[in-house]
Amino acid sequence: MNYEESIDFIHSTYKFGSKLGLENITRLTELLGNPQDSYKIIHVAGTNGKGSTSNMIHDVLMASGYKTGLFISPFLEEFTERIQVNKKHIDRQSLAKITTLVKEKIDVMLQEGCNHPTEFEVVTAIGFKYFQEQNIDFLVLEVGMGGRFDATNVVRNTLVSVITSISYDHMEYLGDTLEKIAFEKAGIIKENSNVVVYPQSEEIISTIRDTAVEKGASVTVADLKNIKKTRGDLTGQWFNYLKKDVFDLPEAKITFLGEHQIYNVLTALAALEFVKKEGYKVTEASIVEGLRNCRFAGRFEILKEHPVIVLDGGHNINGIEYFSKAVKENFGSKKIILFFGMLKDKNPEDVLPFIIPLCKKVYTLTPNNPRAMKSEDLAMLITKHYDIETEPLDEYCEAIPVLRNADHEECIAFVGSLYMIGDIRTLLKTNGFIDNK
Repeated sequence: MNYEESIDFIHSTYKFGSKLGLENITRLTELLGNPQDSYKIIHVAGTNGKGSTSNMIHDVLMASGYKTGLFISPFLEEFTERIQVNKKHIDRQSLAKITTLVKEKIDVMLQEGCNHPTEFEVVTAIGFKYFQEQNIDFLVLEVGMGGRFDATNVVRNTLVSVITSISYDHMEYLGDTLEKIAFEKAGIIKENSNVVVYPQSEEIISTIRDTAVEKGASVTVADLKNIKKTRGDLTGQWFNYLKKDVFDLPEAKITFLGEHQIYNVLTALAALEFVKKEGYKVTEASIVEGLRNCRFAGRFEILKEHPVIVLDGGHNINGIEYFSKAVKENFGSKKIILFFGMLKDKNPEDVLPFIIPLCKKVYTLTPNNPRAMKSEDLAMLITKHYDIETEPLDEYCEAIPVLRNADHEECIAFVGSLYMIGDIRTLLKTNGFIDNK
């Protein structure tokens, strides 16, 4: 297969749905020679913050001189974002070659009577094989959904497990309480391993501890007393790391905005402490460099400053709440012009109280996904509850005239499903709305 045929094959497996379980991925990776056993794993689960935390850990390990893989989902603008080594996406030739190999192994599985792997299982297997061929030292591995039965959980060589912020999401698969969801996320914990947890409610931490105790694993909850934000602007946030016994850091900067990102970098540093304790070289200088250079598109990303244009993939209630706090923190009481689109199964009605009061006008969009809420339906939902000017748009490109006519002092935000945010980012880039990118 060539690149285009490989992408078509991968996306054609979407029809096999999302099936939680490790039987298929176990057999597929066996047929590939278990490539995931070739490198050390930092495994990252959670509802929100997985991508930001994973990118921070990856960039610090890279700055420390290690060849580091990064596996994330979903992608924003290009499929190859999902599989990276030292910030370089998998090349098209390698993707085509490995996808062809994986398809051959799937044919063997089907002859054996196995079910066809899902799209996520296929992509996971492709990533594992590519990382083996690249001879990486570490893989920062982001869970797709849940943890216990997620395809990524076929790994055994876990150096540290990281569990980020947990909230309600994918409840049809993971359960209808935070404890049930936390139990599924905690499924990535391995026997006698190290676990780092984002600071959050005790009910969640207690559930994670219960799983850790059963597996003889140690749990470290990132302690808010160990970090202090010192200043911030639209380029990022500066902080002091107060736990000096492992990392005696000078004032450091992250390019991410929002209080939750301070918690995410705290969690990333707690994980990197375990990497250092295992004998790997992670220095204060590599931490400062890695964090300063770390970028993650679509997460409260400031694309332009006059007018301010911000892009945020807050796609569930927890993510929208983080977005609203970041707006208040960075823009005060200033009202925003909002372009908003969500999936129907993300409970749009529940997120409205966090975001609509921040706005002076709302444009609704339809994300490019079969589960999308139609723009006109979202507009009706908003006007049912709020007296605010709301206009549904049929096409993303209808946002461009609004941006061109905006006052230089306006604050404009595109928020919602990542399936929408990636397309919007490409559109804005094409039309010249990204500064210094």
